[in-house]
Amino acid sequence: MRRLLALPAAMILAMAALAQLPVEPHPRQLELLESSDPTLAANKRLVFDFWRVVMEAHDVDRAPEFLAATYDEHDPNLPNGRDALLRRLGRLAKKPVAPTIPDLALLTAEGDLVVLGFRREIPDLANEGQTYTTLGFEVFRVADGKIAAHWSSAVKE
Repeated sequence: MRRLLALPAAMILAMAALAQLPVEPHPRQLELLESSDPTLAANKRLVFDFWRVVMEAHDVDRAPEFLAATYDEHDPNLPNGRDALLRRLGRLAKKPVAPTIPDLALLTAEGDLVVLGFRREIPDLANEGQTYTTLGFEVFRVADGKIAAHWSSAVKE
């Protein structure tokens, strides 16, 4: 009898183990900027501020503070080069610069790379009308105190 009860219990535990925990934005984003390595801290701050000022607030006039003149773009939905990116963003209305980044769940740095991880809500194709959360990634290479390159987990729109 115990074996018969153990099977359903094991199945329930196995199903619970497969259940996804939702991805949530980091509640204290400014803590993510900290590092015992001053170069990594500076690189993280550069990318964090670039995203808030240029990508979110669309302040293209400040972009040269963050982007190298030889900036390379690897997102399949964006044009290559700093000037092309700024032309595209320049068509968007400026907004106030927020102190944090919407849906930012992760910020890490290693060497000359900085990674931002964003909470993304995706339609669940197996369950019509439902969604699930996952992380979308933005990766930046920093050189000489400027963002020199960008890669994204984006797919073609």
